[in-house]
Amino acid sequence: MPDFKILQDLPDISFIENRSIDDVRREMVGDFEAFMSEATGKPFALERADPHRMELYAMSAQFYHGLQYVDRAGKLNLLKYTYGAFLDNVAVIKSVTRQQAKAATTTLRFTLSAARAAATGIPQGTRVSTPTGSVYFQTTEYAEIPEGFASVDVPAICTEVGTAGSDLEPGELNTMVDPVPYMASVVNVTKTAGGAEKENDDSMKERVFLAPGSYSTAGPDGGYRYWVKSYNTAIGDVQITSDHAAGTVDICFLMADGSAPSQEMITGLLDFLQEQNVRPTNDLVRASAPEEVPYTVDLQYWIGKSDTARASAIQTAVEAAVAKYVRWQRAIGRDINPSQLVAAVVAAGAKRVKVNAPVDTQVGSTQVAALSGIAVVSYGGLEND
Repeated sequence: MPDFKILQDLPDISFIENRSIDDVRREMVGDFEAFMSEATGKPFALERADPHRMELYAMSAQFYHGLQYVDRAGKLNLLKYTYGAFLDNVAVIKSVTRQQAKAATTTLRFTLSAARAAATGIPQGTRVSTPTGSVYFQTTEYAEIPEGFASVDVPAICTEVGTAGSDLEPGELNTMVDPVPYMASVVNVTKTAGGAEKENDDSMKERVFLAPGSYSTAGPDGGYRYWVKSYNTAIGDVQITSDHAAGTVDICFLMADGSAPSQEMITGLLDFLQEQNVRPTNDLVRASAPEEVPYTVDLQYWIGKSDTARASAIQTAVEAAVAKYVRWQRAIGRDINPSQLVAAVVAAGAKRVKVNAPVDTQVGSTQVAALSGIAVVSYGGLEND
């Protein structure tokens, strides 16, 4: 599997041979002195306060600005450096376009006051909101509660694109905006998910990097990875495996914020792959959230007395380092590694670290580490270096 980190690890380049403004000044003064020596037939040197030197310095600034534009223009054609509208134009060469913002989805459960002797229709577009009316969802299809039944589940989408409609817990959408006769209540039965802002540059660069894998059907790992990323920018880590029967492909993924995907996201992804017609005929494609491997964080640390003046700043840095470690650990297939935690806390300024938890734990290719509870971080005080 190609690693997108390769892009960040590429060596920096310069289209102007790393010239600085001092280099340009020296070159211009040197050229002027060489020309005058040749023209007069005798050695010529500009004094530091010579008006001609000042003129050359002033012109050097403009020439250096021009060189910066040359360097920038060259780099904007390279995936590592390009951004914004320049990236859009580079990406289209690979048939990649920036994904637009998407709305969150969920499943709403409509419940009658009592079962009826006739079917009860729920029009497509029926709106439901939070009690404050801050977020609205509407049904995406016509549905009916059959005769003799009391409820039905209906897919719904947020009326506003972006992340505003994401992360509403089950039951938070419970206010009917468009009344339906005989209906007693409505609630979302799944956490809202899938809302995404317009694709950012990093996400788009990753898809451009993966794009060659999409030129044929999504048989290779890179092909499936590209199409999964193309479904929704809210998708983060992706793992493609085929460890079961031949022709079976398992797509395991997390959302960009590290949360598990909702059933709507999983179903939507499978529908998207089917619609794009990229699945090889003999592939059975399955998608799921990774199995979670729970772990805890419990550590104590000390600060050297030589850092007494920075003790408060170090304590803040340690808290941030632990939070960063928890985010780093949330990657599919990444073993639980307390050594990384120790390294992060020491780098933040701690002199000594005692880790009670986590312990080294192997994580399978379709599993992901999941922090249980909150991280316990205890400061042991100052001690001799």
